[in-house]
Amino acid sequence: MGVLKKISPGRIIVLGFFSVILIGALLLKLPISIRDGQTVTFVDALFTSTSAVCVTGLIAVDTADTFTVFGRTVVALLIQIGGLGVTSVGVGFILLMGKKVGIKERMLIKESMNLDTMQGLVRLVKAVLIMTLSFELIGTILSYIVFSKDYSPLDALGISVFHSVAAFNNSGFDILGGLQNLIPYQSNILLNLTTCGLIIFGGLGFLVIREIIVYKKFSKFSLHTKVVIVMTAFLLIVGTVFLKATEDISWLGAFFFSTSARTAGFSTYPLGNFTNAGLFTLTILMFIGASPGSTGGGIKTTTMFTLFRSIYSTATNKYCTAFKRKIPANTIIKAFNLIILALLVVCIGTFMLSVLEPNYSFMQLLFETTSAFGTVGLSTGITPDLTDPSKIIISVIMFIGRLGPMTMATIWSFKQTQGASYSEEAVIIG
Repeated sequence: MGVLKKISPGRIIVLGFFSVILIGALLLKLPISIRDGQTVTFVDALFTSTSAVCVTGLIAVDTADTFTVFGRTVVALLIQIGGLGVTSVGVGFILLMGKKVGIKERMLIKESMNLDTMQGLVRLVKAVLIMTLSFELIGTILSYIVFSKDYSPLDALGISVFHSVAAFNNSGFDILGGLQNLIPYQSNILLNLTTCGLIIFGGLGFLVIREIIVYKKFSKFSLHTKVVIVMTAFLLIVGTVFLKATEDISWLGAFFFSTSARTAGFSTYPLGNFTNAGLFTLTILMFIGASPGSTGGGIKTTTMFTLFRSIYSTATNKYCTAFKRKIPANTIIKAFNLIILALLVVCIGTFMLSVLEPNYSFMQLLFETTSAFGTVGLSTGITPDLTDPSKIIISVIMFIGRLGPMTMATIWSFKQTQGASYSEEAVIIG
C-alpha cells in the first residue's frame, strides 16, 4: 500500500486495467473456458480480454463458438468491469463491505471520470452502480422477449443478460455464434430499438443521465449536458441520413449503424458489403465516439463540439461561446491536444497495419484501427485473419482508446511543473 501511495492516480488506473486484462486472458485460457474441439492461443485470449475490458467488441475468435458458459461469463464480467471502470468497481466493493472510501480512492474516481471536483464522489459511484443495473435489467427483459422466440428459456435468458450488459457498456460482443452478430435480427424493431436505447444512454455519460433525471428541463441543464445532448442528437441524425444515402439498407438499419458506430460495434448488416463512402462515414462516427464519463470511447462529443465552436469563434473574431456561456481557453487547448494525439494514434496504427497486412485495402485497415481506438468493435471481417503482431497492435490501440490518449500521455510525466519559465516569443502560424 505504501508503494501505491507514491504512484499517481493515472498510473494506478492504467495498472488496474492492465491487471484485469491479464487476469482475464489467463482465465480465458483455462480448459474450463474453452469448448471441446476448440483451441485458443494466448494472443487470441489476450486480444479477447483486452477487447472486453476496453468495451470494444473486436473478436479474434467467435465468442459463442469458442468459449463455454464459464468463458462467456468471464467475458461478460470483463465487459462490466471495463464499462464501469476498474476504480468504480473497486469502490463499489469497498462500499459493500461497509468500509470508508479514502482520499486516494476518491482521487482515483475523480481521475477516471474526468471530474473537476471531489465533492459527492461516493454518492456518484452509488448512483452509477444503480443506474447501470437498472438499465441492464430493463434491457434484459426487453431482449428476452425477442430471444425467447428462438431459444430455450434458459439460453434466451443467458443471451439476453449478455446482450444487455454488452449494449449498455457499448461493447459489440454477441454470443449468437457464427460471427453473425445481430444480422439475423436486422428487421426486428424491438431488439433494434432496445439495443439502440441501451447504447445511447450508456454513451451519454452517468453525469448527464443523472442531470436528466433530476432537472428534467433542458434549460436547467449544465453546459456539459446541453452539449452532450445536442451533439448526440446531431450525430445520430446526420449519421442516419448519410448511411441511408450511401448504402442499400433500411432506415432502421441506417439508424442502428449510426447509433452503433458511436463506440458500440453491433452489426445488423455485413460491413464487408459496404461502399467506401459508407465505411468512411462510420469511421468518422467511430473517431468521434461517445461522451465523457460514459462507457464509450473516441475523442468524445464534447471535444468535437469545442473544436467546431473554436474554429467558428476564430473565423468570426468572437469569444468561444455556447448556450450563453464562454468556453475556457484551457478547455479549447485540451480539445485540440486530444484530437492531435488521437489522430497520431490512428495514423501510426494504420501505417503499422499497412506494413504487416499488405493484402488488405487501406480503407479496411483504417476502419479496423479507428474501430479499435474508438473502442467500437465494428469490422469489415478481417480481425480473425490478422497476424499475431497485428492483433497485439490492435490490442494496444484498444487500451489507449479506452483509457484515453491524454491519460496515456500524462503517465510518462515524472516531474512537477517548474515555477520558472522562458520568455515568450511569437511563432508565425498559417
